Amino acid sequence: MELIELDLVGMGFGLGLMLLAIGLSAWQKLGLEWNLAVATVRTVVQLLVVGYLLAVVFALRNPWAVIAIIGVMASIAAVVARNRISQKIPQILPIVGGSIAVSTALTLAYVSLLVLRLEPWYEPQYLVPLAGILLGNAMNAAALAGERFVSTLNNSRLEIETHLSLGATPRQATRLYRQEAIKAGLIPTLNSMMVVGIVTLPGIITGQILGGVDPLNAALYQMLVMFILAFTTLVTAVLLIRGLDRQFFTAAAQLRQF
Repeated sequence: MELIELDLVGMGFGLGLMLLAIGLSAWQKLGLEWNLAVATVRTVVQLLVVGYLLAVVFALRNPWAVIAIIGVMASIAAVVARNRISQKIPQILPIVGGSIAVSTALTLAYVSLLVLRLEPWYEPQYLVPLAGILLGNAMNAAALAGERFVSTLNNSRLEIETHLSLGATPRQATRLYRQEAIKAGLIPTLNSMMVVGIVTLPGIITGQILGGVDPLNAALYQMLVMFILAFTTLVTAVLLIRGLDRQFFTAAAQLRQF
């Protein structure tokens, strides 16, 4: 069966669902009408811009264009994750951005060179969508792990300082907090892996099936996506927490307050 392309009439009926949602919110006096309207407009504008931009990048097939668009996406992800964690910690933006960039670059290099064996390596049809998926999940993992770690350290000053006074190093004093924060960053990914294909059909397999791809091949691609997400989110969380841990202590191993 050929792919059914959406026309303006179909999208108009699709938009009608949001109008119904706004009406339902007003009927139930939920106060969500403005939020739903803004979210709808932003979704339409953002996806149209992205669609036209990706069309240009795909047509150019230029490595610098691919790197540029992935760089912009990574920068936005780093800023969003930083804002969710804290803006008071020194060097937090480079720490968050570096963690997301390194984990995403490692994963993309591994997948493009060893798994998909892309020719050329910067093939935008594959690299850009995969980068978007990885960056979105790395951003969420960084935000969850970082927020958990920062709030735990700020709320556990007495315990940490007690360990330090008894001769523990900063890394020894925060070991359990680091582990718990990293685990928190991986919870969404692990939960998704546990129920994928049973409770949910994620975007990759759904999109490919709608596009006419063989369901088994779509399932294989979804497996690959889940594996690379697990690796990327784990590396992101580990690098981020190690970086944040250093910022919480002075050269004299004294705990800072943020």
